[in-house]
Amino acid sequence: MATDEWVERLRKLDTCAVSDAQDKLGISGTVVGILPLYETERIAGRAVTFKLKTKGNETSTHHLGTSAVEAADPGDIIVCDHRGRVDVAGWGGILSTAAKTKGIAGVIIDGASRDVDEAKGLGLPLFARAAVPLTARGRIIEESTNQRIEIGKVSLLPGDYIIADNSGIVVIPQDRIHDVIPEAENIVAREQAMAADVLSGKSVVEVMGINYEQMLNH
Repeated sequence: MATDEWVERLRKLDTCAVSDAQDKLGISGTVVGILPLYETERIAGRAVTFKLKTKGNETSTHHLGTSAVEAADPGDIIVCDHRGRVDVAGWGGILSTAAKTKGIAGVIIDGASRDVDEAKGLGLPLFARAAVPLTARGRIIEESTNQRIEIGKVSLLPGDYIIADNSGIVVIPQDRIHDVIPEAENIVAREQAMAADVLSGKSVVEVMGINYEQMLNH
C-alpha cells in the first residue's frame, strides 16, 4: 500500500484509538506532556525532524528549523527535539509562515514556541510544551536535521507516522504502520458499536463492563 494511503487512513482515526492499538501490539509511541497551544484540527503525516542544542561557542550557518522546512513535502509534520526546554523558543513566526506556505500539516516541539498568535492566525496546528517570548537568537542552534530524535521519551525517525489532535500525540513506527492502522480501525468500530448501544438505552455499566476491558486483549 502506498504511503499516502496510510496517511489518509490515519487521518480518519484519533490519537486515543491509535494509542490503544499500539498498547495492544506492545508498541510504545504515545507522547506525554506536549499538547496543542490552541484548539486545532487533527493532523496526520510523516515526520521531518530537527534537533536543537545550546549555542556555546559555535557559529550557526543557518537559522534553526529552516532546513527541516525545506526538506518537508506538503502534508508532512515537522518535529523538533529541544529536550523539553521551555525557557527559550525553538520555533517562531517566520518559520510558521514558511511551513504554512509549504503546505506542512503541523509542527510539534518538545520545548517552547513563540509567536503563537501568528501561528494561530495562519491556521497552522502547533504543538509544544509551552509558549515563551524569549528568542533563540544567540542562545540556541540546530544540531541536526532529519536524524533520529526523541520527544516526550518517544524515539522517532524521519518518515515515521504521526497523528496529533487535542488529546495529544502518537508516533507510529513506519515499519509497524501496516499493523497499527487496521488494529486502530477495529477499535474505532468496536467503540462506535458500544456508543450505539448506550444511545439505544442500554446501561453504560453493562456496555462498558462487557466490552471495554476486553478491547485490548490479545
